[in-house]
Amino acid sequence: KIFAQLSQLKDSYYPWKELIDEINSLSELMELYRTEEDEAIEQEIDSQILALEEKFRPLKLKTLLSGKFDKNDCFLSIHAGAGGTEACDWANMLFRLYTRWCERHNFKCEVLDVLEDEGGIKSATIKVTGAYAFGYLKGEAGVHRLVRISPFDSAKRRHTSFTSVYASPQIDDDIEIELKPEDYRLDTYRAGGAGGQHVNKTDSAVRITHYESGIVVQCQNERSQLMNKDVAFKMLRSRLYEYYQRKREEEHQKTAIAKKDIAWGSQIRSYVFQPYTMVKDNRTGVSVGNIASVMDGEIDPFIESYLAWKQE
Repeated sequence: KIFAQLSQLKDSYYPWKELIDEINSLSELMELYRTEEDEAIEQEIDSQILALEEKFRPLKLKTLLSGKFDKNDCFLSIHAGAGGTEACDWANMLFRLYTRWCERHNFKCEVLDVLEDEGGIKSATIKVTGAYAFGYLKGEAGVHRLVRISPFDSAKRRHTSFTSVYASPQIDDDIEIELKPEDYRLDTYRAGGAGGQHVNKTDSAVRITHYESGIVVQCQNERSQLMNKDVAFKMLRSRLYEYYQRKREEEHQKTAIAKKDIAWGSQIRSYVFQPYTMVKDNRTGVSVGNIASVMDGEIDPFIESYLAWKQE
């Protein structure tokens, strides 16, 4: 673990050192040609400045990721709200959005559980593995609202649908989360969907229900029941840490807007397809008109603005 921490420190230090060295080199170049009126040199300097800005943005963003578990992997759960086929399709659209975001950033995305329904999915849980996965995705927790003319409505009426997203970090093994057998119920069932004969013919899928919090986690992705149970307990510990953390914060800051439970009233972002196209974050006010790019995983403007907003 110490070597891992040292590696992370090196990964944090050297990019900044490299950037500072490049800035110093550019400063020397500008000083050298300060009295020259050469358009080609000016263009080269402008080009280098833009390149330095591009390097600076992700480094600055990482300075906002100072939470205890920001560097950890992330469990992301998506749950369709009321609304039948339309709501399930919206949940499926968000599921694709996050998997595309992972691809764009070279994060490993592992599907742990999917509950399919007519038109899309009722719920899905993915594990996102990569440096600062939770730090980047924690701001996605909340209710996402869709407004569009439903393709499932023959009358072409405008519909509003809701999907909730939960984000929780994978907790290190040295973090104590007390779990007694009487605190939860463990069920096994037959996994559905693709996965080969073994997955579909044995009760390998696992569902754990925690009584006090009402949290339910399930996993059917792994080949054996034992492996699914191990992943499900990791998910539960992760969700419970967030649950108890939120309860402690609510006791101290009962009026804090950012500490609300995820409920249908706490919408964090609206996605409007008709009568105009816009995605707007209700917390930061940031909006993007290119809804197609957002649905293809381009949510970095929202992630960056949320992290900056949290620092204010």
